[in-house]
Amino acid sequence: MRLINAHTLALEEFFGASIPKYAILSHTWGSEEILLTDWTEIEASSKELGVELAPAKAGYAKIKHALNQAIRDGLAYLWVDTNCIDKPNWSELAEAINSMFAWYRDAVVCYTYLEDINEFSIPPTKQELQSCRWFTRGWTLQELLAPDKVNFYSGDWTFLGSKNDLADTIKDITGIPKSFITGRHSIYKASLAQRMSWVARRITTRPEDIAYCMLGILDVNMPLIYGEGYKAFIRLQEEIIKSSADESLFCWTFDNTVPMDWVSVLAPSPIVFRDSSNFEPYRLFRGRK
Repeated sequence: MRLINAHTLALEEFFGASIPKYAILSHTWGSEEILLTDWTEIEASSKELGVELAPAKAGYAKIKHALNQAIRDGLAYLWVDTNCIDKPNWSELAEAINSMFAWYRDAVVCYTYLEDINEFSIPPTKQELQSCRWFTRGWTLQELLAPDKVNFYSGDWTFLGSKNDLADTIKDITGIPKSFITGRHSIYKASLAQRMSWVARRITTRPEDIAYCMLGILDVNMPLIYGEGYKAFIRLQEEIIKSSADESLFCWTFDNTVPMDWVSVLAPSPIVFRDSSNFEPYRLFRGRK
């Protein structure tokens, strides 16, 4: 796991039990993100000149604010998806995506940056939060559910509240029961159909990512095959069947989004689960009340 040292800005690698306590950033990507190659160049140039070089990119400012917040919270390290993964390295990318839920889960705190919210929107209204791009993206679902502690910040890095503070509003926006948002109940107590319904209205830039962003939420690991398109979601369901007896996986709606020639019992995409939030896993031995 590659982490940014909040004091030196150096990227450092850790493995297993040697991983220190760290904060983690949740955000949506823009056009001015700082990638791993950018960060290493900044690090090398700053070291050579003896002064920090700050690129005029929104992505850099976002990371710096998160690093400063980590220091205020007494944490020396931060993980950010833009510059802590070597994305051209396919094996590293695959490992990162399969590990990402665990990385968010194990973070001391997750800083969720809502650039759509301005300083005059505190506390933010339900309508303002609902319009945030963050609530529409596939990858941010696990970033909401995996960490114990999630703190929300506005576009100018003003604290908006924790996910526990905003749980009722988040429940209304996402359709996810409050007990799963706050962590009072494990998300793995929810049926497969219910968990699928949480991502049904979300989108990803690449079609395969709507499957890959659900790996941790569905407790599945599988290889990544970019270029396979919708088949990634089929493959995801095939992996689930290997280890789960939860038949709610088949509780989806054959609506007008489904190709007319579709003959599989497996769903073509998560959108057909949008009305499946009320299915509960059947437990054979419930015990006496």
